This record gives sequence, C-alpha cells and structure tokens, in this order.
Amino acid sequence: MMEPKTVLSGIQPTGKLHLGRYFGAIQNWVTLQSAYNCTYSIVNYHAMTMPYQIKNLVPATWDLTFDLIACGLKPENIFIQSLVPEHAELFWILNTMTGYGELKKMTQFKDKSIQVSEKGKDAFISCGLYTYPVLQAADILIYKAHFVPVGKDQEQHLELTRNIAQRFNHLVGKDYFHLPEPLFTEIPKVMSTADPSKKMSASLGDKHHIDLFASPERITKQIKSAVTDTGENQGDAMSPGIANLFRLLKASGHAEEYDGLMEDFDQGRLQYGHLKEVVAKALVNMTEPIRERKKEILENKKTYKEQIKTSSAEIRTKAQKTISEAKELVGLLNVKF
Repeated sequence: MMEPKTVLSGIQPTGKLHLGRYFGAIQNWVTLQSAYNCTYSIVNYHAMTMPYQIKNLVPATWDLTFDLIACGLKPENIFIQSLVPEHAELFWILNTMTGYGELKKMTQFKDKSIQVSEKGKDAFISCGLYTYPVLQAADILIYKAHFVPVGKDQEQHLELTRNIAQRFNHLVGKDYFHLPEPLFTEIPKVMSTADPSKKMSASLGDKHHIDLFASPERITKQIKSAVTDTGENQGDAMSPGIANLFRLLKASGHAEEYDGLMEDFDQGRLQYGHLKEVVAKALVNMTEPIRERKKEILENKKTYKEQIKTSSAEIRTKAQKTISEAKELVGLLNVKF
C-alpha cells in the first residue's frame, strides 16, 4: 500500500476558538485525519508578530491545544511550534531565498499593519509581521508536506511557499522539497451574528463571535439576538443575516432542516423566529459532545500535556532530519542526527 500523503496546517493561540474558526478549519482537520498523514501545529512563534501579553501566551497555547483535542484532533498529530526550534532555523535559511518584493505583495501584512496602526501613534509594527510568511513556508517545507488545507484567501501564502521551495531546489541542484499543493475544501465564511457584514472574529468583541465552548444558554441567546435584516431593501434576495444563519445550520450538519427551511424561504413562508430556534438547537446539539470532552480533558490536564510534549518530540525528529540535510545542501557546517 502507498504511504498516505502528508497534510500540514497550523493555528495561532490567539483569541477564543469560536464557530468561525471551527467551521473554517478545525472541523475539516478532524475529517482529514482519516485519509492523510496529518500534522497540526500550535504556531506560537506566529502569535508574537502582533502585540500580545507575554503572561498569556503559555496559558493560551495550552488552552487551544486542549480545545483541538476536544474537537477530535488526535494528540499524536499535534505539536507546539516553539518545542521544535528547527522551524526558526529553516526560516532563516529560506529568508535568504525570499525576495523583498515578494513579501511586499503579501496582503495580510497590509491588513494587519492597519489594525496595529489604528491603535494609536505609539503602535509598533514588527519586522516579524513582515517576514512571517517565510516562517510559514518553513513550517510547511520542514515536514515536506504534500498538501495544505486552505481557503482561496490563503492561496497567496502557499504560492510563496512553492516559489521559495523551487528557488531552494534550483540553488542546491536537486528536487529536495515537495512543492505543496493547496487542499481546497468547502470552507463556510461565517459572519458575525451581530453584524453580518463582518467576518466572525473575537477581536471585534464578545457579541461578534460565538464561543465553541459557550453554554447552551449563551449560544441560544446569541442566535436569538442575531441580526436578520440590516434595513436595506433586499427585494426577494436573502439578507446577509439570514444567509449567515442558514450557513451555520448547514455547517452544523443538519441537512434535512436546512433543506426544509430553504424551501420555506423560497416559498415566502419562512419565519425568522423559527429559523433561529432551529439554528440554536442545532448548534447546541453539535457542541455538546465537544464541551463534555473538554471537561474530561481539563480534569486530566497533566496527562494531555505530557502527550503533547511527547508528540512534539517525536514530530521534531522529522524536522531535525530535514534541517540537517538542508544545511548540508546549502553549505553550512552541521551536526548530523
């Protein structure tokens, strides 16, 4: 039998794990584990590119790790980036093979710079924010990943990774790194229920995101208070708020209810209150086993921390092999593993 292809992805330990992040990535990551050799990283180096509280980073890293396990990721597939320092070493090597102009084109640097600048005249924009796409490339290439699950809005960064890999291969005269392919999946763009013109985000405030681990009462309250009409005349078209509720219902796996309510909408008999009740119930039912799993994990935190330290050490051996070979290929003195 052929060895399963390798999938690599990462997530920053910033903000709460809300429904937008769950439906946009984590739910799919769980599914991919059955078909691919998956490796998922808590990218805490990346979390340093934006202003952050030092005292919060370690607790946030562990909390996100527990969240991912509760969602269904296997502990043996998870590692913490800072426990594998070879990422930073390959990052430097790849930095020397990345064009200044390439990084200037990265749209996320522009967007995040604006976010920082809006905080006032003392705002600090780090060089790390500018060069982190190269670290992202190192994250992927150090495991010679075949696929990276991305949405269309992230394709630019993966294309940069491919360019860097090609440049490395050309320089050393051999096809050493795989050119990773995007693994496009149907990723629902979940919007804020308080303002459906904005993407669901913890940075916008509590009312703009629904915590995956919120109580049933909290989830129900937020769905029942969801904005349905923005005041603009939509004609026969579905308003953004209603479309978002349907999106949440479909993503939660309730296809039958989705189809029935969509027919009600098409026939002009949809009652918004009923739609909200169905969506709230669907989300509460979907999140219940995840909440229960999280409780069990928190009661055994020490055990799970040891599992992640072990998996990080085992995954690190792959990174050590790659960095050892890469250093030799580019002419650096090296200690072989």
